[in-house]
Amino acid sequence: MQKVSGFCDYFVIMSGNSLRQVNAIAEAIQQDLEKNKIKSLSKVSPTDESGWVVLDFVSIVAHIFHKPVREFYSLERLWSDAKRVRIPRRIAE
Repeated sequence: MQKVSGFCDYFVIMSGNSLRQVNAIAEAIQQDLEKNKIKSLSKVSPTDESGWVVLDFVSIVAHIFHKPVREFYSLERLWSDAKRVRIPRRIAE
């Protein structure tokens, strides 16, 4: 994102299969990073039903979408000038 925006270095874009899963992913990210004293500027409401949760870690902004919402907004298309970096899928431990 560095070359196309001045507000962050990376967008991390991911999807969940349900609203509950979207919120669980967001909460898990926040909890894991807080263990290392990294806090998001935004907070996740456990009852969020928007289908799109954004966690702002200043240089990294994580977007967690319910799949249909991700397809609708298509951030990958909107920010297509940014370099893509694929991260392999990690299976829960």
